[in-house]
This record gives sequence, structure tokens and C-alpha cells, in this order.
Amino acid sequence: MEPVLAPAPVPRPAPAPEPVPAPVPASPVDPVPDPAPEIPLKAALEAVLMVVDEPISAVRLAEVLERPRKLVAAALAELAEEYTEQQRGFELRHIAGGWRFYTRAVCAPVVDRFVLDGQQARLTQAALETLAVIAYRQPVSRSRVSAVRGVNCDGVMRTLVQRGLVEESGTEPETGAYLYRTTHYFLERMGLRGLDELPELAPFLPEADDVEADSQEGSAIAEAVLAVDSGPSGD
Repeated sequence: MEPVLAPAPVPRPAPAPEPVPAPVPASPVDPVPDPAPEIPLKAALEAVLMVVDEPISAVRLAEVLERPRKLVAAALAELAEEYTEQQRGFELRHIAGGWRFYTRAVCAPVVDRFVLDGQQARLTQAALETLAVIAYRQPVSRSRVSAVRGVNCDGVMRTLVQRGLVEESGTEPETGAYLYRTTHYFLERMGLRGLDELPELAPFLPEADDVEADSQEGSAIAEAVLAVDSGPSGD
């Protein structure tokens, strides 16, 4: 009996290749800008110290500059030493718990001559307005004077202090800000025996109801002080 042969396997067709998806074009990506270069610590400290009007602590400087407090304290001490070694006209002093630039003592005569010469010039309109606000609102802080006038008046305030027309008068309990008042020299230059001789503000207040209170007061004060005199002549 002949053996039965199994049928030869039928070859299966190869599977069709899967379609390859077309490449998706990359979406445009904005280039990441390079980070701004970090300001050197000493340069940053000098920039801030140039604009402070009272001693600022190392802790506060560290917060503002976002640098470690120990590094800030060390940099301040180094700057103070460098200014002394270079015999600069100013010095960095640690006083009243903070740091601030001051004129070096040996240069005081030069500064005195400059200030005295400046006192012979007539006050600007901005200085007169600032002086008037202080006269009527004293004791008052710089920020309040700026709010009444509508502009920053730090530079003008420094001028008035240098000329002896305005002086510090304690601090504000709520904020700790310095308060300012007029001096006896102010009364002398304005020809007044006392602040009670300043003219009333009412005649100078505008009648418009839509004007803000501070704006009314700022304008009225400026006009009122000019009514006393044309300003401290010789200042």
C-alpha cells in the first residue's frame, strides 16, 4: 500500500506594508531670548544708594536686589573701604542701622560754598508749590506732598532742606516715613510772625465739584503762598 503524501503548503501572500504617515511640519517656535545679564552686585548697590534719602539696611538691600544678605553686607563694607582708599569726595557710612552716601568731611567747605551760592537764586515754581504744601499741611511726609502736587518732589524737598526753609519733624507712626515742617527761616523770608498769618485757602479753592480734593488743595495752596509774597527773594 502506497503512503499518502500530505499536500504541499500553499504560500500565503506577504502582507501589504502599512502606509507611512507624512511628516508633520514643525510649528515655528519663537526663540527663547537670552536672559538679561546680571548686574554686578556693587554696581546695583551703588545705583540704589544714589537715590535713597535715608539710611537703608543691608537686609532691605538684599531683598531689593534678591541677593544673599551676607554677600550684600560684605560688598557694602568693601565699597566703603574702596571709597576711602581712593579718597573720593563722598563716603559710604553705616549709620542708624543702615547705609547711605555722605559728603566726605574734608570736602564740606566746597559743598557749603555751593549751597550758599545756590541760596542766592530764586526758588523755582515747583519749589514754591512744594514749600506751600508743607507750610499748610505740616508736619507732612514726602509721599503726601507728592500726592497733593501730583508729581514726585524728592529732589525739590532736598533743595528746600538745603536752603534751610524746611526741616525734619519726627516720623509718621503708621509708616515710619519722615515728616517735614517749615523753619523759622521760612517765616523770616516770607515776612510772617507765625503760621497763623498764612492766608486762608478758601478764596483760592476752585468751585468745580468734579475736581479731586488733592488737586483742589494743591492748586489752592500754590496760589495762597504766592499771595503772601512773590516768594523768598534771594533764595
